[in-house]
Amino acid sequence: MTINEKQDEIIEEFTELDDWMDRYQLLIDLGNEQEPLNEKYKTESNLIDGCQSRVWLQCDEVDGKLIFQAESDALIVKGIIALLIKVLSGHTPDEILNADLYFIPQIGLKEHLSPTRSNGLLAMVKQIRMYALAYKTKMQK
Repeated sequence: MTINEKQDEIIEEFTELDDWMDRYQLLIDLGNEQEPLNEKYKTESNLIDGCQSRVWLQCDEVDGKLIFQAESDALIVKGIIALLIKVLSGHTPDEILNADLYFIPQIGLKEHLSPTRSNGLLAMVKQIRMYALAYKTKMQK
């Protein structure tokens, strides 16, 4: 499934819910469905800078595709990173770097997050793209 197909699926899932409390619940559920991150990956180097909550992001390359795993100590944030992983994990560095993450504004995520959570969301996206860039550079050598 392409990145855009995954985004369209998420947009459909979220737009079926009119109430933002239901959307927050969906975010929390998505976070809770995620596999817990192995303790060995909960390191300082995997912590995302710029997030008010603690968010650990692990990236591994498997057959040219990047696989992301993450965890957060905050329920909503855990859901946000779960969404990003759902969309971007399992794709090549180029696909990730070229992706237009249009689902974020379309589901109204940014305007319904506090400014600090919004900054955290940007920090998560930035970190995922940094991993993609690093792996792209590494794979070209």
